[in-house]
Amino acid sequence: MDNAPPFLGVASSATGRRWTGPDAACDRLAETIAQATALPRAVCAVLARARVLPDQAESYLAPTLRDHLPDPRSLLDMEKAAARFLHAVTQRERIAIFADYDVDGGASAALLICWLRDMGCRATLYIPDRIDEGYGPNDTAMAELADTHDLIICVDCGTLSHGPVAAAKGADVIVLDHHLGGETLPDAVAVVNPNRQDETTDLGHLCAAAVVFLMLVESNRQLRTAGQTGPDLMGLLDLVALATVADVAPLIGVNRAFVRQGLRVMAERKRIGLRALADIARLDTSPRAYHLGFVLGPRVNAGGRIGAADLGARLLATDDPHEATALAEKLETLNAERREIEAQVRAAALKQAETRGVDGPLVWAAGEGWHPGVIGIAAARLKEATDRPAIVISLDGDLGKGSGRSVPGVDLGAAIQRLAHEGLLLKGGGHKMAAGLTVARAQLQDAMDRLGELLARQGAADREVSSLKLDGLLMPGAVTPELIDQLDRAGPFGASMRAPRFAFADMAIRSTRPMGESHLRLRFGGDHGPALDAVAFRAFETGLGAFLTAAQGRRVHLAGQIEINSWGGRQTPQLRLDDAAAPDAV
Repeated sequence: MDNAPPFLGVASSATGRRWTGPDAACDRLAETIAQATALPRAVCAVLARARVLPDQAESYLAPTLRDHLPDPRSLLDMEKAAARFLHAVTQRERIAIFADYDVDGGASAALLICWLRDMGCRATLYIPDRIDEGYGPNDTAMAELADTHDLIICVDCGTLSHGPVAAAKGADVIVLDHHLGGETLPDAVAVVNPNRQDETTDLGHLCAAAVVFLMLVESNRQLRTAGQTGPDLMGLLDLVALATVADVAPLIGVNRAFVRQGLRVMAERKRIGLRALADIARLDTSPRAYHLGFVLGPRVNAGGRIGAADLGARLLATDDPHEATALAEKLETLNAERREIEAQVRAAALKQAETRGVDGPLVWAAGEGWHPGVIGIAAARLKEATDRPAIVISLDGDLGKGSGRSVPGVDLGAAIQRLAHEGLLLKGGGHKMAAGLTVARAQLQDAMDRLGELLARQGAADREVSSLKLDGLLMPGAVTPELIDQLDRAGPFGASMRAPRFAFADMAIRSTRPMGESHLRLRFGGDHGPALDAVAFRAFETGLGAFLTAAQGRRVHLAGQIEINSWGGRQTPQLRLDDAAAPDAV
């Protein structure tokens, strides 16, 4: 645990968290940035947390692809992949795209489909059914695709698919992936993956769509060398941004530039499918990284989770407005169904995990017939509730299929892959923060015990009281649209770069109003100056709702993220409230 005193003296908040503020080095750097620039102190605090130096501040706030895009050829097999891809295009070969069923897989497939369409080519899209076929290529599907195609491109999958690649007899296979590779690679024409074990680049943070985009950059380069012009790539960055955020890729380096530029592209609303989805989701503001991860991403994912696996990819790739509307409506319906199913599984998984105990290095639950499409979300909720790596497993007959989510500093994918090598799992893999597995029911307990041991070695059991990290103090009057806009420039925020969060000390809650079944609206302020509106989502699912309701008229410390609330054509600042504490919360 941090030895520094808790921020504002809050050792145990309304949600049981310890508040922590910037360390001394971060405070000093923030002050140095403030003195060297005209930026608000709150923005300087966020830059200091990212360890941005004063002379780097302006370039950090305006990341460009020109400055951050890596040379695609730095990745192994990239030149071969692009050359084989272009050969298929110029010779009008039959191309199939085998994609994973999540947002990253769907966006990766859409990138290729849109690029090929601009070149006057078509491709067959194949996305496996989550329940019937599971994750990644399988022998039957690959063999059938090979019978009718010359080239199969596996996106967001395939690195560990030795058998299925070998089954694609008569067709060449290219793998464009980012999942952790094994000691050997499948016998494909090219395996482009920054997480191959023999890779030497520092690009392991890329999602699959980013890898696909780099392959298209290399393809355009090879076309220029041949005296031809390739399709525009900047207009495809909305897909890369969506995949980067939805796949929880770290928002560092080129990923920041991908998302920043991609959000600008998305704001132009030129992609028919995303426009239809944004409209049906009632997204009437310029999109932010939050919307990619929590508004658009779950809807794109809904088809792969509980409906037809290819709905999301088709929506992202379509150029037909009528098809876009129909697909968006279907995904909206499926997403509502997904939320209901998820709530049931989440409640059962949490109850089981709490009975088993949540103080160890691994929190896990397994249930008969739990829908495989929602176990990943349930695992994420378990992880959030316990601050531990979490696994949720759906049991069916002699097998269990599981999904896991990890916490910073604990590589879940590597541990699960080791478990597979040891024979305790039938299949398993992923990356640091998320992974999947297949286990024999008879080995379930042994596998989870062993996984707990491996995670304990990484320090997963050493996490004590969860903390709420804050960037400093604000007063309600300082929260303006201009400040929020300047803070947004320090983003995008997500994995590896959390959103700015500030505390408001000794505030009086002037009014509270329940919103729906579990949310709460309130208004607060100090002794003098303006008040500020706040919203606490799911407040009554924790102790926060009861605490805030009882605290009306009393002094409290509040903490959360400042944002713009767009409602009824008006845009006003508000606090998205994460936590609260009594001034003497020690």
